Amino acid sequence: MQTATPSPVDEPLYSLVSGPSLATIPDVIARMQAIDALLPVTDGLKWFNRLYLMVTQQVDLCPPGGAWQSPVWLDYLDVVFAGFYFGAVAGYLSRGSVPSAWNALFEARYSAGIDRIQFALAGMNAHINHDLALALLATDARLNVIPVAGSAESADYQSVNALLKTVMPSALNMLATDTLGVLAEDTGKIGRLLAFWDICSARNLAWDFANHLRDLTGLTRDAAITAQDATTGALGRAILAV
Repeated sequence: MQTATPSPVDEPLYSLVSGPSLATIPDVIARMQAIDALLPVTDGLKWFNRLYLMVTQQVDLCPPGGAWQSPVWLDYLDVVFAGFYFGAVAGYLSRGSVPSAWNALFEARYSAGIDRIQFALAGMNAHINHDLALALLATDARLNVIPVAGSAESADYQSVNALLKTVMPSALNMLATDTLGVLAEDTGKIGRLLAFWDICSARNLAWDFANHLRDLTGLTRDAAITAQDATTGALGRAILAV
């Protein structure tokens, strides 16, 4: 169900996420930075946005070997991908249609007893398991490129996975640190969560799901997307309940 009492930040947040369409990764980063500055530390959405911002900055600033093999494709994919996140937030705040995958996080934004890493991974679960395959298909259609194994696009996709492995230790440290800069006691929850959900494995499954959807049309494709959304929503709620 939708939030009964809107947060004071919801109106300015809606203005941010429903703004003009973005064209570049720096545009995406700027919007995420504005969201980060707006949201209070008590808002679980802040921690997904912060993690996503760290990852996007890494992609923008640290291409492997100094350059991506298919930069136009990767830039377009990243911008389209981020658009699904902004669109989901806008849909929720306007009481519109929102994927079940995203509702798991949005409904728990201010819930007590949920750690930052749970909010962050619940958002990543929604964004990768639900949105990434759809972003790949949208990029296919716009650029008329269908990436295959061994292609420049596939190589860049796997290189992003490698970057994620380098950024995750600092990200986990950030998520485990409180507002006074004190590292929280390790209760074992981080280990349980990472055993439960792995970001690179999720990205690989999203790639495979996009390939599966390319072979489907009409109601069959819609049914596959709906089923994936329901599964992703259930997984998000499980992450938040660990």
